[in-house]
Amino acid sequence: MSELVLKSQRFRSEREADWKRLESLLSLLEAGKRRALSADDVIALPVLYRATLSSLSVARSISLDKNLVDYLESLCTRAYFFVYGNRTTLAERLGGFFLRDWPRAVRALWRETLVSAGLGLLGALVAFEVTLKRPAFFYVFVPRGLAEGRGPRSSTAELSHTIFDPQHGKPLGYFASFLFTHNAQIAILAFALGFACCLPAAFLMFYNGLMVGAFLAIFYTHGLLAPFGGWTLIHGVTELFAVTLAGAAGMRIGWMLAFPGQKSRLAAAAEAGRIGAIVIGGAVVMLGVAGLLEGFGRQMITSTALRYVIALATAALWSTYFYFPRGRP
Repeated sequence: MSELVLKSQRFRSEREADWKRLESLLSLLEAGKRRALSADDVIALPVLYRATLSSLSVARSISLDKNLVDYLESLCTRAYFFVYGNRTTLAERLGGFFLRDWPRAVRALWRETLVSAGLGLLGALVAFEVTLKRPAFFYVFVPRGLAEGRGPRSSTAELSHTIFDPQHGKPLGYFASFLFTHNAQIAILAFALGFACCLPAAFLMFYNGLMVGAFLAIFYTHGLLAPFGGWTLIHGVTELFAVTLAGAAGMRIGWMLAFPGQKSRLAAAAEAGRIGAIVIGGAVVMLGVAGLLEGFGRQMITSTALRYVIALATAALWSTYFYFPRGRP
């Protein structure tokens, strides 16, 4: 028995200094005093953790006293979360998302974004030409509920009223909330449909363009194209960009499922899904901004010139945010 006690004392005396140093570093970290650690302390932390793990393994193997084993287990558990765990705060995570993760994910989808935007533009051109030649086709492209009385039979005065007095007695807060919910559903649907080999998401982007083109044709025939453009683009730049990104994220998943390359389909889809989830999360934020612009800004700003200024400002803002070159983090 005395030999076991002597062995335990020798074991402790040889290694206790490392344990105590590790414990002091952990106490500082747990107290939120990370700045108190020097560069040498930060480098030493994983080394001390592994040395303590080794001590715990030895203590268990030679059956040293239980109190020592419990102490080492507790110390190793505490150190594990600082060495391998995620210690970022909510503010740090949000900062990393907006400053790094979201722009990087959007840039990774630049090919899909071009395809998604191209499909929307193609749909707009097709509907514009068809509606100009056959106005009755307007209701093929635009559901009557969404048209809200605007159509081929509307007079110029009626269409002008919707541009310069579009509130129709609805509270602005309610209108903004409704628009955010509606647009978020469209974006999420476009993303979700990407799993079916891109085709449903691609069709949704094309159909979204059809609706825009049909409206453009109706207002164009009444000489209201410029006012309608300002009325639409004050929020449409942000809204259409968000929906385009959502469609691009869905297309990436569908493409990777169909053509995984050297990876397995599951691994390729998982990788695309991680990028897509970041993009769709950011797209919902953009749609919230678009809802505010549409529910408040468009209702209170009736100057066509000012609407175009805001539209150009949002286009420059989003383009700079996503595609302006950044240094490596």
